Amino acid sequence: MSWFTALRDTARAGLTVDRSLTNPRRALRGAVAAALVVFPALFLYGPAQATSAAMGAFIAGTATFQRSFRPRASLALAAAAGLGLSTFLGYVAVGVPGAFPVVLALWAFGAGLAWAIGPTAGVVAANTLAVMMVVVQLPVSVPTAVEHGLLCSVGGAVQALVVTVWPIDSWRAQRDALADIYAGLGDYARRLRHDPVAQVDPEPFIVGRQAAALTAWQARRRPPELRGLRTIAERIRPALAALADPRVGAAEEGAERDRAREVLAAAADVLDALARAIRSGDPVRLPRDTPGLALARPGSGEDLLRGAARRSARRLSGLLGRAADRLDRQDRTTVQTRGEPAPGLRRPPLVKLAPAALATVGRQLHRHSAIFHHAARMAVVVTSAYLASRLLRIEHGYWAPMTSAMVMRPDFAQTFSRGVARVAGTAAGVLLSTAVVQLFDPGDWVLAVLAVCCMGLAYLTMRTGYAVMTVAISSYVVFLLGLQPGDPVRLAVDRVSMTLLGGFVALAAYALFPTWQTARLPERLAEWLASAGRYAAAVFGAYGDPAGGRAEREVRPALLDVREARSEMLAALDRAEVEPVRHSEQVPELSRKQFDKARSAVGMLDRSTVLLEAHLPGEDAPPVPGAGAFGEELRDATALAAAAVLLGQDVDFTLLREAHRTWDHQLAALPRDDRIDVVRAGARLVMQALTELERAVRTRPQPARPEPVPLGA
Repeated sequence: MSWFTALRDTARAGLTVDRSLTNPRRALRGAVAAALVVFPALFLYGPAQATSAAMGAFIAGTATFQRSFRPRASLALAAAAGLGLSTFLGYVAVGVPGAFPVVLALWAFGAGLAWAIGPTAGVVAANTLAVMMVVVQLPVSVPTAVEHGLLCSVGGAVQALVVTVWPIDSWRAQRDALADIYAGLGDYARRLRHDPVAQVDPEPFIVGRQAAALTAWQARRRPPELRGLRTIAERIRPALAALADPRVGAAEEGAERDRAREVLAAAADVLDALARAIRSGDPVRLPRDTPGLALARPGSGEDLLRGAARRSARRLSGLLGRAADRLDRQDRTTVQTRGEPAPGLRRPPLVKLAPAALATVGRQLHRHSAIFHHAARMAVVVTSAYLASRLLRIEHGYWAPMTSAMVMRPDFAQTFSRGVARVAGTAAGVLLSTAVVQLFDPGDWVLAVLAVCCMGLAYLTMRTGYAVMTVAISSYVVFLLGLQPGDPVRLAVDRVSMTLLGGFVALAAYALFPTWQTARLPERLAEWLASAGRYAAAVFGAYGDPAGGRAEREVRPALLDVREARSEMLAALDRAEVEPVRHSEQVPELSRKQFDKARSAVGMLDRSTVLLEAHLPGEDAPPVPGAGAFGEELRDATALAAAAVLLGQDVDFTLLREAHRTWDHQLAALPRDDRIDVVRAGARLVMQALTELERAVRTRPQPARPEPVPLGA
């Protein structure tokens, strides 16, 4: 993609306006919390203190709107603590010659590293950096630095208090995440009717996993319908895939395939009904007269399915019935179960997560990390913009580094789209709010009211697009700073010009010192391949040792890892698509055609393992001889292959191919059994996928090799 096309597309994305709005009640709640801080501070202390308190209240309120499954109050308190510390350090450093640029650079570097923890942490950290540059412009002495820092913290604490006493859709995010899983499975079932080897979208499952990681306080209070249904959904997915796939499920054509399509259509209807019930909290209303609901009844047509396909259909019917029964039972016993501790994941409080967060950040401290590059780039750009404004003696030059801090993101698309939106939104907001101040000359209390209204508008327009929200943010900053003396017209000119300068510097810095996702695609592919190999090894190990509990102990974590690795690879691929670089320039050792074929092969490996997981034996089933040993061979081979992909070398599965051929002959000598047939078919699919991967990344001519054992053998 050319630079012109990339810039045009990212600018268009940044200026796109979505008509949807944030929940008005939540926006009103955030504005009310800000008002509870701003007006008392203005009355008791004055404009400078009211500005610090308002900044703290607004940024802490913004944190509660970020996509997170944490209690909103804890997010506000964490943001308040960061704001108070950044404000205090900024006030102390600004009074010491030469100290503030050093503190600013260190804080900017830390704010960049915060993206390693997650987008919420990155956004909040960038906001604390912006507040540091704004509030230190207010006249204050060092002895009152603690006062301003505490006022910022108080603003966040009030937001947390209001969120606690005025709960609005407390479990909406968790409900939506779980409902999205069932809705996604319904869509997956419909696609399988026409494409038996379709891939499921992993994103709803990843989000659902995050939503299920609760604090102990949340676990005691969550609605009962949020308990256990995600585990059932995880088991429905392989049952759907195993029924639809003609290699281990229903026949490719004929009456059996028609029956499988009927079952999939019925399952899709049931899954949609479950999704609606979870999302709304209403009793589940299952569709009537659907053939899939009658699978367990004699004469229902189930006899059209044979072998593994019949087992998959029965398992699918049982899982759907369990999900419906669980919802129905919980609707009838909500009062009794409300106070019971729920099984599932537990996430410790934010304070106890600090060591893990620091360890995550520490792993990014190397020169090959994209987060490290972003942190260094942010520190250099923000500090340079601040020093340039000071050297040029621009009175309101802090708007340039503040814009740079708010614009910069770890990837090209977000940085450039937000840069354009920030510049356009800030210019519009500053001009509009300055015109209001110039024409009407409002007093301090009117300015405070206008600032609070703009905060509420910013909360309300968070979903409409960054440009629209920035108009409201810029306006509230202008109204707050309007509490200080100065010429409004001169202020407007300085702010717009510095915003343009800060946005240009941020975009130029990324263009000159980029972190291209295209260059990291082999790394993401290698991580996906290694995790897919561990997942397949865990499944084969569960066949080899059914009584050892490996299905629960190893298969489940491996599935979550491979799902996350695939999602990260797809996200990196999406970001790479809009970068103005050629794939061959950034990844000379692996062409784009080779990468696409390798990605398809790893996807085939992943899906083949899902089919095997759908038929995992119970703990009382006899073990499959040699399955565990083959799984270990597969784990080692895929780990070596991942390293080869990362280094741009050839992949060689010769030893694994020989091990598979020996094992397959051993299984063929055993008495005929459906379970053995499924394992043999699944192992052949795995080897076919690895052979395709071997061919995809081949860089040198290779001697002819025997093909994997055909499926019909």
